[in-house]
Amino acid sequence: MKKYFIVFFAMTSMFLYWSCRDQDNSVIEMVTAEEMSDLLDQNNFKLLDVRTPAEFQTGAIENAVNMDYLSDAFNIQIKTLDPSEPIIVYCKSGGRSSTCAEFLEKNGFVKVYNLEGGISQWTNLGLPVVSPD
Repeated sequence: MKKYFIVFFAMTSMFLYWSCRDQDNSVIEMVTAEEMSDLLDQNNFKLLDVRTPAEFQTGAIENAVNMDYLSDAFNIQIKTLDPSEPIIVYCKSGGRSSTCAEFLEKNGFVKVYNLEGGISQWTNLGLPVVSPD
């Protein structure tokens, strides 16, 4: 009887391991420009451009809100956003937005998407940018 229990326990453990090992519970998800375009079509995401205001003025993705991640005011500005809503973050090439995504996760944001390659990748694929007002 003990032998059957050990076999049953081992099989159950293996099943649980294999069924759970591919689940990604990460708050942060890297997305390509194409994936981000599809997400934006769903229209229920906050789009955050974390470049400097000067960079933002050169062109931005439509409906993006600019909050300079390197600014002293960023910690205050980010508190105006609802952490329970999904957010897409981008910068010029992906460096600042990656750091910002980690910051957002640590500050309670439930789902953060980070544009891989930043707006540079977005424009390289010919996706549209607008001139901010």
